[in-house]
Amino acid sequence: MAKRAGPRKVKAYDNTEFLNSKNARALRILAEYLEPKARFDEHCVEDTIVFFGSARLREGNRWYEAARRLAFRLTQWSKALAPETHRRFVVCSGGGPGIMEAASRGASEANGMAIGLGISLPHEQHDNRWLTRELGFHFHYFFMRKFWFAYLAKAVIVFPGGFGTLDELMEVVTLVQTKKMRKPMPIVLFGNDYWNEVISFEALARHGTIDAEDLRLMHRTDSVDEAYEWVSAQLMKFALGSPGAML
Repeated sequence: MAKRAGPRKVKAYDNTEFLNSKNARALRILAEYLEPKARFDEHCVEDTIVFFGSARLREGNRWYEAARRLAFRLTQWSKALAPETHRRFVVCSGGGPGIMEAASRGASEANGMAIGLGISLPHEQHDNRWLTRELGFHFHYFFMRKFWFAYLAKAVIVFPGGFGTLDELMEVVTLVQTKKMRKPMPIVLFGNDYWNEVISFEALARHGTIDAEDLRLMHRTDSVDEAYEWVSAQLMKFALGSPGAML
């Protein structure tokens, strides 16, 4: 009589039913740390300049074109600082359309890398075509995506945007204000008329919910030239001699 075969043996790391279950959530979170880290190490990415802003702004919009020009200039500047084996201050965005596309496009047009930290959403956003293919990421967990934004960033430039942009801005400002982020973090708010209408930071200080000194955590401008000069000067002063990621 033929011997009956037993149940198929599946190694734990090949068990997709387990890996996608709630019991393996910690492994999935860890994967969203280790897999990006391996790619960043492989491509010698030491730190980033992060661009936040609306996904809804298109080519020809004044803020889109400003983000594109600023990313271009900062990429040209950063490429002159270090050999290809040490990539400093690489432009990084959420990888989608709008301001994210503009930043990626400017970096690509300067023959630099463009990192995209994408997120899985019910209505999927497509990757913009200007991303460096090997550095386009897709996260399930918002907090792991935010970790990589903050961990590698040496400067943050925030263009007009909606709920997601406001969430990202407040996350970074809170880390700086509470000194949970110990590294210097230049933060630019680009688009004075927009930000003055959408958020009255001065009102927060006037009502005593933040200190007046907290208003100095962000530099506001409408000028690509001013943003470029201020960010590059801050990076030269505080970050150039401190490569690598740190909070």
